[in-house]
Amino acid sequence: MNFLRGVMGGPSAGPQPSGAETIQKLCDRVASSTLLDDRRDAVRALKSLSKKYRLEVGIQAMEHLIHVLQTDRSDSEIIGYALDTLYNVISNDLEEEEQEENLPKQVDDLGSQFTEIFIKQQENVTLLLTLVEEFDFHVRWPGVKLLTSLLKQQGPQVQQIILVSPMGVSRLMDLLADSREVIRNDGVLLLQQLTKSNAAIQKIVAFENAFERLLDIITEEGNSDGGIVVEDCLLLLQNLLKNNNSNQNFFKEGSYIQRMKPWFEVGDDNCGWSAQKVTNLHLMLQLVRVLVSPTNPPGATSSCQKAMFHCGLLQQLCTILMATGVPADILTETINTVSEVIRGCQMNQDYFASVNAPSNPPRPAIVVLLMSMVNERQPFVLRCAVLYCFQCFLYKNQKGQGEIVSTLLPSTIDGNSVSAGQLLCGGLFSTDSLSNWCAAVALAHALQENATLKEQLLRVQLATSIGNPPVSLLQQCTNILSQGSKVQTRVGLLMLLCTWLSNCSIAVTHFLHNPANVPFLTGQIAENLGEEEQLVQGLCALLLGISIYYNDNSLENYRKEKLKQLIEKRIGRENFIEKLGFISKHELYSRAAQKPQPSFSSPDHMMFDHEFTKLVKELEGVISKAIYKSSEEDKKEEEVKKTLEQHDNIVTHYKKVIREQDQELEELKQRINTLTSQNEQLQATVTQQVSQIQQHKDQYNLLKVQLGKDTQHHNSHSDTFQMNGIQSEEVSRLKEELEEWKNKHELLQGQLREKDSVIEKLKSSQLEIGTTEQSSQTSKSGGLEHNNELQKELEMLRSQIQLQSAEISKLQMENQKLQVMNTTADPVLGDSSARAANNSELEGRLEQEIKELKSEVKALSEEKESLKQHLDSSSSTVAILQDEKSKLQQEVAESKKEQDDLLVLLADQDQKLSALKIKLKDLGVPVEDEDDIESGDQGDEDEDGDEEEQD
Repeated sequence: MNFLRGVMGGPSAGPQPSGAETIQKLCDRVASSTLLDDRRDAVRALKSLSKKYRLEVGIQAMEHLIHVLQTDRSDSEIIGYALDTLYNVISNDLEEEEQEENLPKQVDDLGSQFTEIFIKQQENVTLLLTLVEEFDFHVRWPGVKLLTSLLKQQGPQVQQIILVSPMGVSRLMDLLADSREVIRNDGVLLLQQLTKSNAAIQKIVAFENAFERLLDIITEEGNSDGGIVVEDCLLLLQNLLKNNNSNQNFFKEGSYIQRMKPWFEVGDDNCGWSAQKVTNLHLMLQLVRVLVSPTNPPGATSSCQKAMFHCGLLQQLCTILMATGVPADILTETINTVSEVIRGCQMNQDYFASVNAPSNPPRPAIVVLLMSMVNERQPFVLRCAVLYCFQCFLYKNQKGQGEIVSTLLPSTIDGNSVSAGQLLCGGLFSTDSLSNWCAAVALAHALQENATLKEQLLRVQLATSIGNPPVSLLQQCTNILSQGSKVQTRVGLLMLLCTWLSNCSIAVTHFLHNPANVPFLTGQIAENLGEEEQLVQGLCALLLGISIYYNDNSLENYRKEKLKQLIEKRIGRENFIEKLGFISKHELYSRAAQKPQPSFSSPDHMMFDHEFTKLVKELEGVISKAIYKSSEEDKKEEEVKKTLEQHDNIVTHYKKVIREQDQELEELKQRINTLTSQNEQLQATVTQQVSQIQQHKDQYNLLKVQLGKDTQHHNSHSDTFQMNGIQSEEVSRLKEELEEWKNKHELLQGQLREKDSVIEKLKSSQLEIGTTEQSSQTSKSGGLEHNNELQKELEMLRSQIQLQSAEISKLQMENQKLQVMNTTADPVLGDSSARAANNSELEGRLEQEIKELKSEVKALSEEKESLKQHLDSSSSTVAILQDEKSKLQQEVAESKKEQDDLLVLLADQDQKLSALKIKLKDLGVPVEDEDDIESGDQGDEDEDGDEEEQD
């Protein structure tokens, strides 16, 4: 201890040692001392000197400090001092503080060099990971800071060591669960450095439940109102999700998008936004954009867009968009975020079109945004954001394009309110060149890949001044172009015209119909102008090339061949191709081609649109080839194109027919399945009823046997009593049998009615199923099977009715026998007056009961006749079904013959197509293979299917 007092500046008689000598003595003390207290004091002294003498401590003490970490694990205090000392040596944060105080810097980049020495032995990093697992605050916290500093200095190397270390990343994830906020917050900073530009570590961290923990921390800290901890968590989430499709999918599947909605719930009072809140909300918006970035795979972006709509996140963003008092940079970023959430998603685009601004009267959000875009007093970045939002709204949205163009047409213009079309026209012809450019690009996006709207836009008429006749929008654009306005304005108008005329022969004809347009273009291209004008020359060459390539030769003076001759005489083909190449060689063209969002450092650099660069790339080659083609090659190409179009139309027609037949076939299959299930249910019901009838028959036979036994028992009595007993028993038995036959008769009638209803259903189903050829055979065979079964069941009913008739006649015979017995019994019983009275009474009862039996027998016979009529009608129904079967078989034969003819026609067309393709290839014309056409058709069908689902 006396030695340390001398080192630390205690009273001494001799001269004071230098810093390097002191550090050397302390290092010797750490290495040689056997007492833990002495080593601890020496390490503590090194810590106090490490900030001022960073180089000396790093060079002389690093090895000894690492040795302390390895050997003195049991003492947390010395481990903490050693880790703090290493942190002071390696970290550059202290060095930055020194630079701010204008202190001399001894060595450049000391942190990186000392880090390289430390990680040269990978065991040192593994040892540090083990120390970070310790719960002791004095060990864990400096360990986290040291590891973070190592990652800052030599990130990729340290990441690789941690990645190959067993459970290396998992150990660090435990820091987020630490109850001590200091360690948890520094753990977030550590994971930020760990996950930078390393997809493998990002995946491991994500699957270690990082999303759940980070979102919990953000919620605990107050979402956007939280402090810098929220900012750190958001930066870490960006590291995990940006350019990592696996983590993005995991984030979406884990329903974490729904947890982002509360971040954007801002109150009505938006005054006094703190700088930290602005930063937090800015990062939150960027995180949403990471999930729906246009650079992500289309499927992943689309699923995230739909999830954001269903959870209400898009609605919340639109609320911020239309709110008042929102800072300008937050509003700009919100517009960019909404743009990418709706881009290419029909459902989200439809919702955005329905959003109204809280004004009086309410105006659509699109109109309010366009007013900002064409207002030159608005900030430049805000105007760029509005343009991007409008472009994303129209991207793959033909419905939205139609709505925008319809506001320009004469029949839909409303003079009482400002429309999107009026704002675009106002911006297109204003004195502000930036407004001209933005309006031209916005209008070009309304026409993108939509030939119908290009034709409709030709109807737009503009009133230029009072007393002058109106001119078309196309004519007004060319008039402004020829007046020599600013370069930015001319570039915007030329991009609009190129987009408008491409793939639209009618628009080309209207453009060429003005005799001043072609001389103006050739004059611009032929002149030798400065570097700024070269871009305009290239666009003029592109516009003239489009006028040649998409020319249908409807104007005699401006046919393809004449325009090519004009280029050859006034410009020269080589010069024309050179000027056309100015576009793709321009630096601003390369910047615009990188991403869809317009991002320009200044308004002067705002020249090209991303979608227009695609059009240039597509047309530059074909225009160059078209310029060098002869008239004969053009004629052959046109003939081939017409033939290909005819063939495509035929193929498209047959595809449509086949598609419709497939749909009908699926519907008929479903109907057949339904009828089959109904048939099975009916068969089960019939089987059940047959079994019930059999049970009733068995019960009847059993009762009949029991009645016979009772009759034999009563025969042992006296003759007179026997006669009276027989008569009463017979009468009661007849009543019971009549009641049973009545019930059975009613049951059979119900069954017959059910069969009639089944026949009616089968008739209707036969008429429905006969609509298509393929399914008709199946339905006919099923219907015939039902008819055969019905015939069998009807025959069975007839036999049952005949049995009933036999039983009724048998009962009548027995009744007659009873009457004979009654007449023969009268002389025998005539001796006694009592017997005579009894006989007369019995005779009256018998006569009354016999009358009742006769009436019931008559009713049964009438019901029998009605049953016979029902059977006859069923037989006629069966005959009608058999006639329909024969007709359907004839129709099937005819349809088979038609299909064979269609197949022969398709085979002939394919042969012609292949021959024409061979001719085209010989002529040097690029021809798409049939597989490409099929894939394109399939893609269109898929897009149509998606739109229908979203609707």
